[in-house]
Amino acid sequence: MGQPGGERRTGELDDRAGRPPPPARRPGTTPPPGPAGDRPRGLGPARTLVRALPVLLVAAGIVYDCLTPAAFTAAPFFTAAPLVAAPFYSLLGTVLAGALAVGAVLAVHFVLGIVLHADAVTEVVTVTTAAVLAVLVNVVVRRGDERLASVREIAEYAQRAVLPEPEDRIAGLEVAARYEAAQEDAFIGGDLYAVQDSPYGVRVVVGDVRGKGMTAVAAVATVVGAFREAAEQEATLQGVAGRLERALTRAGTRHDDAEAAEEFTTAVLAEIPHGEGVVRVVNRGHPPPLLLCPDGTLAVLSAGTFALPLGMSELGDPYAPAVQAPFPRGATLLLHTDGLSEARDPRGRFFDPEAWSAGRDFPCPDGLLTALSEAVRRHTGGALTDDMALLAVRRPCGGTPEGLRDPLSRRRP
Repeated sequence: MGQPGGERRTGELDDRAGRPPPPARRPGTTPPPGPAGDRPRGLGPARTLVRALPVLLVAAGIVYDCLTPAAFTAAPFFTAAPLVAAPFYSLLGTVLAGALAVGAVLAVHFVLGIVLHADAVTEVVTVTTAAVLAVLVNVVVRRGDERLASVREIAEYAQRAVLPEPEDRIAGLEVAARYEAAQEDAFIGGDLYAVQDSPYGVRVVVGDVRGKGMTAVAAVATVVGAFREAAEQEATLQGVAGRLERALTRAGTRHDDAEAAEEFTTAVLAEIPHGEGVVRVVNRGHPPPLLLCPDGTLAVLSAGTFALPLGMSELGDPYAPAVQAPFPRGATLLLHTDGLSEARDPRGRFFDPEAWSAGRDFPCPDGLLTALSEAVRRHTGGALTDDMALLAVRRPCGGTPEGLRDPLSRRRP
């Protein structure tokens, strides 16, 4: 069971290993690649062909040497075999590939009776040198893979510390979240989400920080931390938004960098009161949430009036009205960042989440996010131009017995 608010405790240590346990994963997510020796065994046809290529090269060299006159040499085939194996095989596999190439050259020369000829000796020395170089290349590649895997693991732990995944069920609601990075193997960005159970209901926030890099990550940590505290204490969503505004303003004044001080965050906050079939939304310059109803209808929870993003109160009144809508059983609330609505296909056409969602019904939030992520990847040809954060909250069709509620959740006094 998670902490109040449904987040996992990522700081607990594994007593057996003395290090933090690996972050839990949801179905459909892809783990980061590990060291070279821990790569997935499932290989595509192209990769399988590449791994078989050293043996094929040795076989081709043997056939070539046996069928051509003595003036022709198959040394390029035997030399290439261990070099091709180096980046794909283990250290032992590379050594065996080199030994196979050298052994094949010696065997062919023995059959042809030219073992002691000058050209034959030169060919053996050339192939042996290539085999030794292949072993050295393999060692360097494996060390690089291990360093890269370590960096990826650290980055993922940092991501989970800033944005811990919510529990699957919070106060009787089904919840799923997903972060899709535009840059391959990147884990940290400027998009954010958080879910918090409170005395006033389950409250959520999804936002997008202007900018990239560590400045954006620091702003994400500021917003999420302020939201956790404000969600517990503020009686209204407007009060929560005000606390986030003040937190970003304080963080901006602490930076000497003019660009960091000008950061702002678009955000949408939602509240689902305990025991009530409604949802309230406050939008601060962010794409509006979508409400997918079980009968296939779709509602866009638009505020009607534009409100300034968080961190821009000096430009005008930051107040944003709350919008209330029915939240029937079986319905799913979908919140997202503009990485979804601004995803483009090769012709420059935007992905339309409203058109894609209309008429669809998913039995669980995680299934919705998996299908949606795949649809966006197909639309863009697998090339996202911006990070994308998705959060789905579903109200189950059946009743919600008290036993299904998070024991740490609290009703409004």
